[in-house]
Amino acid sequence: VQLVESGEGLVQTGGSLRLSCVASGRTVSSYVMGWFRQAPGKEREFVATMNWSIGSTAYADSVKGRFTISRDNAKSTVYLQMNSLKPEDTAVYYCAAGFPTLWMAARSYDYWGQGTQVTVSS
Repeated sequence: VQLVESGEGLVQTGGSLRLSCVASGRTVSSYVMGWFRQAPGKEREFVATMNWSIGSTAYADSVKGRFTISRDNAKSTVYLQMNSLKPEDTAVYYCAAGFPTLWMAARSYDYWGQGTQVTVSS
């Protein structure tokens, strides 16, 4: 499975940004897709996850109500819509795929994209 993220950008506090992750390779519709982020000097942290086939979702408490994960089956693309952005959302965002036993744990995912930078200015 190959994952390619896009949508990086610099926005002001309160702004919005949408990240995309195009998946190719094996039948991605059977995978669990995740978004993670990593700020400088910090560990990679869970942001959101979606079971591609049934559409169930889960979010980190820090982004709940502000971020939305969604998918477009025809385009094999997973999105992360980010609203009401805060400076603490600044990080490199990664798309991941796999069959995680722990959906919040980065180590549970098998495939990763290259990451895309999100910067929120105060």
